[in-house]
Amino acid sequence: MDLDLKDKVIMIAAASQGIGYGIAEAAAREGARLSLCSRSREKIERAAGTLQDQYNVEARGYACNAASDADIRGWTESTLQKFGSVHGLVVNAGGPPPGGFDNFDDADWDRAFHLTLMSAVRMIRGVLPAMREQRHGSILTLTSSSIKEPIDNLLLSNVFRSGVVSLVKTLSNELADYGIRVNNLVPGRIDTERVQTVDAMNAEKKGITVEEQQRQQWRTIPLGRYGSIQDMGNAAVFLLSDAAAYITGTTLVVDGGKTRAVF
Repeated sequence: MDLDLKDKVIMIAAASQGIGYGIAEAAAREGARLSLCSRSREKIERAAGTLQDQYNVEARGYACNAASDADIRGWTESTLQKFGSVHGLVVNAGGPPPGGFDNFDDADWDRAFHLTLMSAVRMIRGVLPAMREQRHGSILTLTSSSIKEPIDNLLLSNVFRSGVVSLVKTLSNELADYGIRVNNLVPGRIDTERVQTVDAMNAEKKGITVEEQQRQQWRTIPLGRYGSIQDMGNAAVFLLSDAAAYITGTTLVVDGGKTRAVF
């Protein structure tokens, strides 16, 4: 299937590694022009250079802290100045710290609010003028399975990621007249560096090998394996493309069947 993303400008946050990089690579394979950001200028410039060399596409990397309004405005303005427009946006940011209700004070709640919810508000706000003018665009938020089933000890993530989903559903109605689609993408257990680190920590606590820890996790997933960043990238570029032109306001779960919720 030709997704018709060639020469389309796609902005992807937190794209130096992991799922963000997987989405960037999938978009590069389709010939998209890429504006990528992460907190580390060195890492994101290296990632952009790799994709540019490997797929012969235009890719630029920008330093941006997703919790900073000024950084997000700077990334958006630099993208529009360099590329002229934007056709797709992937909202992505690291998650807030783990913990239960008694672990957090007002400052913790405020930081999580800016990192998880306001980063989505600000990134979307930044691209809307260009998308409205061209009356076309696709916005995708990368969120968490906690929006389906709250995860123990991840209170801050559970609360604010649910807010992002409500934002997306509301905007899908508000922006439809402009031809702008807005959707959520939910990863399951994806084989990233973070998941590998967590598996190693849990294996050490249990006194078992990392391989056995992974096998225990695989048994909880109907498809019997972790997802790959390529799995996430394929799903993302589909939703970003006009192949998904009749899909908006929805949440796609890429988890090998692990989530038990019906809806």
